[in-house]
Amino acid sequence: MKGNEKVLAVLNKALAEELTAINQYMVHSEMCDAWGYAKLHKAIEKQAVDEMHHGEWLIGRILFLEGIPIVSKLNAMKIGKDVPQIIANDLEAEVDAVRSYNEAIRVAREADDQATADLLLKILKEEEEHVDWGEEQLDQIAQMSAQVYLSNQTA
Repeated sequence: MKGNEKVLAVLNKALAEELTAINQYMVHSEMCDAWGYAKLHKAIEKQAVDEMHHGEWLIGRILFLEGIPIVSKLNAMKIGKDVPQIIANDLEAEVDAVRSYNEAIRVAREADDQATADLLLKILKEEEEHVDWGEEQLDQIAQMSAQVYLSNQTA
């Protein structure tokens, strides 16, 4: 089924964002692992896996719409130098993703492509959960100090 060009463009834009997030989160996850923050390592790694699923779903939809998935394009990554910056940078990426997915849903609906809009809504809900997690972590850091927060991330 030949897809709308605007829909294919927003799907490929979303794919670039997901592929960038995967790479950024994997670096951040491994940094946390190297620093001995096992809980953070696992939590950030899980988010990277979520983004991999999003990328997989987007590729599948692009192919269904007879488009070409562009997997060679990455956006600029923001690698943090410490845990608070890691979480802030990842949160910023998630907030941007929420904004982008809302726009992509609008484009899909304007093109009368409800199935794409439904997929994008599914991903949007998961991105909002990532935003919530990041906000919770930064709130905890602010309330208990980075040192106390980090001491809870080692086991």
